[in-house]
Amino acid sequence: MIGMETTVTDQQTQEAEIVAIKQVFATLEHSQQNELPEEFVGLFRADAIWTTGGGKRLTGRDEISSFTHQVLPGAMKDSTATYEVVNVLFIRPDVAAVKAHAQYWTLEGKPIGNPGTPLYVMAKEGGQWRLVACQNTEVLDQ
Repeated sequence: MIGMETTVTDQQTQEAEIVAIKQVFATLEHSQQNELPEEFVGLFRADAIWTTGGGKRLTGRDEISSFTHQVLPGAMKDSTATYEVVNVLFIRPDVAAVKAHAQYWTLEGKPIGNPGTPLYVMAKEGGQWRLVACQNTEVLDQ
């Protein structure tokens, strides 16, 4: 019985962490849709690395911030973006690899280009999930 309770508790804890991770993605989506660079940058750990969908490698929150402040304002005037978490792999209880589905849309709701399949490594620090190592990848037609 004790083993079963521990498993249920661990499963419940893991499900709660997945909900918290999905909230980070909801904030990511919100920050992009509303062109809020500070909200977006606040999701990253200070030493994060990020490779954009265009293949640009950014190192550290300052570099990510500089890039984001250049591209995000005005980026969503004719389109929007959505993100859906499709898989969470807990490497440790406080580290997760998160696979997502990303799509850009016209304001009329039609998809733009190919979907994205980003992989984000996240770490929980001080009770908050942060983006640590992120790679955006476009899904090419096969």
